[in-house]
Parts: sequence; C-alpha cells; structure tokens
Amino acid sequence: ALSAQTEAPFYEEWWFLLVMALSSLILILLVVFALVLHGQSKKYKNCSVGKTISNVEESVTLDNGGFTALELNSRHLNI
Repeated sequence: ALSAQTEAPFYEEWWFLLVMALSSLILILLVVFALVLHGQSKKYKNCSVGKTISNVEESVTLDNGGFTALELNSRHLNI
C-alpha cells in the first residue's frame, strides 16, 4: 500500500509566507512615506512666506537709494 503523501502547495510554505509578509510591509511603508511627503509639500505650498516678504519690502519707502539702513546711532553702547 502506498500512502498518498502529497507535497504542500508553495503558498502554504513558510518561506513564501515570509516573503509575502515582508513585501507587504515594504509596500505599506512606501505608501505611508509617499503620503507624508505629499502632505508636507501641500502644507508648505499653501504658505506664502515669500510673497509677504516681497510685499513688505515694496511697501517700505527707502530714502537711501533702495537699501535699508540700521539705526545704530540711536543705540547706546558702553565702551
């Protein structure tokens, strides 16, 4: 009498399950990383710091040909 020992399918082997688990983990980490980068770029895209700086510079009237001068004379230094 021969025993009917059949080999287990490859998708039930321990190495296949390990490869699938690690591949899934890498895929999930890549998706999370991409979402985080997309969220940060969108957050900083809405921030208009450069535009407000240029508007502030344009609204200041400068008397010395376009350069801002520091008021060092009004500062009292102890020598």
